[in-house]
Amino acid sequence: MKGLTTEMKHKPKIYALTGKGGVGKTSVSAALVKVLTEKYPDKKILAIDADPAIGLATALGIRASLTLNDIRNEIVAHVEDGNSKAAMELISESRYKIAEAIVETDSFAFLAIGRPESAGCYCRINAYLKEVITMVADQFDYVVIDGEAGIEQINRRVMEKVTHLLLVTDTSKKGVEVIKTIARVASGMVSYDELGVIVNRVEDISRVDKLGLADLKLLAAIASDPILAEYDFEGRSLLELPGDSAAVRGAERALENLGG
Repeated sequence: MKGLTTEMKHKPKIYALTGKGGVGKTSVSAALVKVLTEKYPDKKILAIDADPAIGLATALGIRASLTLNDIRNEIVAHVEDGNSKAAMELISESRYKIAEAIVETDSFAFLAIGRPESAGCYCRINAYLKEVITMVADQFDYVVIDGEAGIEQINRRVMEKVTHLLLVTDTSKKGVEVIKTIARVASGMVSYDELGVIVNRVEDISRVDKLGLADLKLLAAIASDPILAEYDFEGRSLLELPGDSAAVRGAERALENLGG
């Protein structure tokens, strides 16, 4: 990718995944990327690692040498040094800098938010991420965003323009309460076309009907996957998962229920 064009294309499908930490959101994101690349080999697909924990890169076997946070830090450093001209030049060139940060593979592209060096609020990099999603998404047919755990990126409208908001939970009460809260807040802050739930790591399928999802649409219930656990242990790319693994079948089911 030489640079991001300003030409507006058709509206892409943007799948943003969020939920409580530790429910397997990143694994589901990676499985979705695998399914999309195999189902649509002629389409342009982008995976965005929007979680500062930086898990999606590992799950997809990607090494990103430049992140959004690196680009933002470069701009901030010039401002703090009093070099406002250089900072303005960097801002105006940010479209090209972001293009440099996008890792291209044979079947998809990848972009990482990165992890801020300082502890605390990620609000500045989240604000930057929101603008980047708006800028970059129109260059692709499908975008999968592995979002930060919790509600922060919803509150700060990072996911404001996604088309599909996917709430990932396990069968725990806390996990379900978190996605209910996210769904409630997102109803006024995200202009999604469709919202749905993926229940992950299900040991007993009969429990899914007892989770109390209310009117939230169930997209897929994914059984605990020993194959996935083995891949995680070995550090293998989840793109290599066999097609009959529970994670891949669940991702396929979710996309079918979204009409994708």
